[in-house]
Amino acid sequence: MQRLSVCVFLMFASLWTCNGVSAFNMKKGVSDVSNSVYDLHMTMFFICICIGVIVYGFMFYAMIKHRKSKGAKASNFHENAFIEIVWTTIPFLILIAISIPATHTLIKIYNQDDSEIDIKITAYQWKWQYEYLGEGVSFFSNLQTPKEEIVGIRKKNPNYLLEVDNPLIIPVDKKVRFLVTSSDVIHSWFMPDFAIKRDAIPGFINEIWTKVKYIGTYRGQCAELCGKDHAYMPIVVEAKSQQEFDSWIKNKKIEAKKERELASKKWSKQELMTRGEATYKKICAACHQPNGKGSPPVFPALDGAAIVKDKDKIAHHIDIVTHGIKGTAMQAFIHQLSLVDIAAVITYERNAWGNKTGDVIYPQDINNYIKTGKYQPQNK
Repeated sequence: MQRLSVCVFLMFASLWTCNGVSAFNMKKGVSDVSNSVYDLHMTMFFICICIGVIVYGFMFYAMIKHRKSKGAKASNFHENAFIEIVWTTIPFLILIAISIPATHTLIKIYNQDDSEIDIKITAYQWKWQYEYLGEGVSFFSNLQTPKEEIVGIRKKNPNYLLEVDNPLIIPVDKKVRFLVTSSDVIHSWFMPDFAIKRDAIPGFINEIWTKVKYIGTYRGQCAELCGKDHAYMPIVVEAKSQQEFDSWIKNKKIEAKKERELASKKWSKQELMTRGEATYKKICAACHQPNGKGSPPVFPALDGAAIVKDKDKIAHHIDIVTHGIKGTAMQAFIHQLSLVDIAAVITYERNAWGNKTGDVIYPQDINNYIKTGKYQPQNK
């Protein structure tokens, strides 16, 4: 009786959802594939409802019609071949009927042919990197929810933990193929509106695709428990018109070119400190704290640390920032930050708080270290 009540509740909840009122059911989505997945889900659901109604209806009819108070006596039979054939054949035919639309939908989901845009998605703890293959455009997407909202000082906004600094931009009515992988642990790129959920596994590349029909902003999250900040790894995709996308990708290419040119610029200490502070607050402060005090022993303090204050350990400082520390939470930022940002953040760490070393690290110093493994300060 309890199971029947649950089935009836879910049936009405689903019917309610069809009118866009309830949140009990899955979303219909904004692509042909997501619509196919939704239709398949609803088909299976109503098949299950019909089976439940027939089975429980027959069971209750038998219990009421042939109850003991009416003088019914239980029949005693054994090995009825006809009944065994019937209760084996009917489920078999149901499974065959279900497999036809399911196979059709699966073929749609895994058809990667004729993609018009290829985007490589690389997961990091706890951010996403998007690389538009063949376009020379690559950027990271980080959580943008203010710290004050996370700790409860400020009222949470409607998109709490679902907002990023750099959303993924794609055009509508274009087949976009996603190549999903990871740089550290297993993550999962989950976008409900696209009916996409693909695991990001280190050393492997998984494929999935979408063709969004409507302009809009769509939000998802990492759906794999990937560490202590798993909840802070949102996904935001903005679907734009082809004209808006072309303009955006053009501007991104210009920005990427300018960023590469900055590596050869003659930087002043103050310029590096200003940029380094912004990079530190965005990338490093979550672990080492805005005041550089860290959270020992997992996240050591940088304020007053020997590796930061000792001039003989500049090379070691550069190595840790670029290549990380294996087996710890300290990531390698060699592929996450530009030469300018690495130089700037190291300069900032060596001169911020109580670390008044006067050391200035330039982008060329970082580039030389990556190539030679040695710190050879440039004569500026």
